Amino acid sequence: MRYKKVHLEAIGYELAPVVVTSDELEERLEPLYKQLHVPEGSLEALTGIKERRWWEPKHSLSHSAATAARKALAKSGVLAEALETVIYAGVCRENFEPATACAVAVELGVRGSASVYDISNACLGILNGILDIANRIELGQIRAGIVVSAETAREIVEVTIERMLREATMGTYTEGLATLTGGSGAVAVLITDGSFGNNGSHRVLGGAQRAAPEHNDLCRWGLDGAPTLHRTEPLPQRMYTDAASVLQHGVTLANETWQDFLGQMSWEADHVDRVICHQVGTAHRDTILGSIGIDPLKDFSTFPYLGNIGTVSLPLTAALAEERDALGPGDRVAFLGIGSGLNCMMLGVEW
Repeated sequence: MRYKKVHLEAIGYELAPVVVTSDELEERLEPLYKQLHVPEGSLEALTGIKERRWWEPKHSLSHSAATAARKALAKSGVLAEALETVIYAGVCRENFEPATACAVAVELGVRGSASVYDISNACLGILNGILDIANRIELGQIRAGIVVSAETAREIVEVTIERMLREATMGTYTEGLATLTGGSGAVAVLITDGSFGNNGSHRVLGGAQRAAPEHNDLCRWGLDGAPTLHRTEPLPQRMYTDAASVLQHGVTLANETWQDFLGQMSWEADHVDRVICHQVGTAHRDTILGSIGIDPLKDFSTFPYLGNIGTVSLPLTAALAEERDALGPGDRVAFLGIGSGLNCMMLGVEW
């Protein structure tokens, strides 16, 4: 896929306020660690994550997403009334229905002929939203749209720790380890046709995507059990990850997507000045970058202190990279996204 009319105008974000260290989580898991003889410090050693951030309990996801959206609009000078598409693309949503995007649109004052809806595709949701808006712009249907997300990890991590302590098996610990990396945050990506006079916008040049849905059972997050006629208590959540298999098959999929991406962009690997990856952890970053031949110095990472924030991670990391002058005008930047399913998408942006 290639684009001629698509601009990334601005990224707004909200950092969750509660800092939770890996040491704090391990203190809660101390009985399990002693029983299974797991060394202290294993969580950080295995993932590279020192801390992550959580929202306060009962936090409003749509409000945080709308706050991030207002920040993106303020940075660009684009008015909310110019938005013709509002997409909410988080894994975490406020209801099964209506779309969480509706609550975001209300806060922004968007209504009328605008398209307002949710997209869900694990950690790739924001990139899918960017693609959806980019296609509408390229077709001349709209001038501007915004894709937002807000993720919360507090609840699923709490449930996972309770299960680990209750069941106290190495299998439960192993399948829940990736869950413990989860962080919280919100982000908004404003996409336009470049006609709003913002000199700080960045061109979305194109990208590639590939799917390996045969691996859809390697990482799942949902309700634990099935509802029954006489059940009175709510079903608990459960998240499990076969981390080793996700990495193995994810590397294969990433390599295939990378080759497609370079072909679509007419780039060589050394043409890429910077990469922004989905933020999983040290092992995933090093293995993926090594497999596609990218110098780790070209990467900008946030997972050591923000953890894995799902759909929020990649665009929030790009925003922080820009703020800290790690991305400069004219840089060829590759957004490298991969999510449960397995699905992979890579986008090329001229910064």
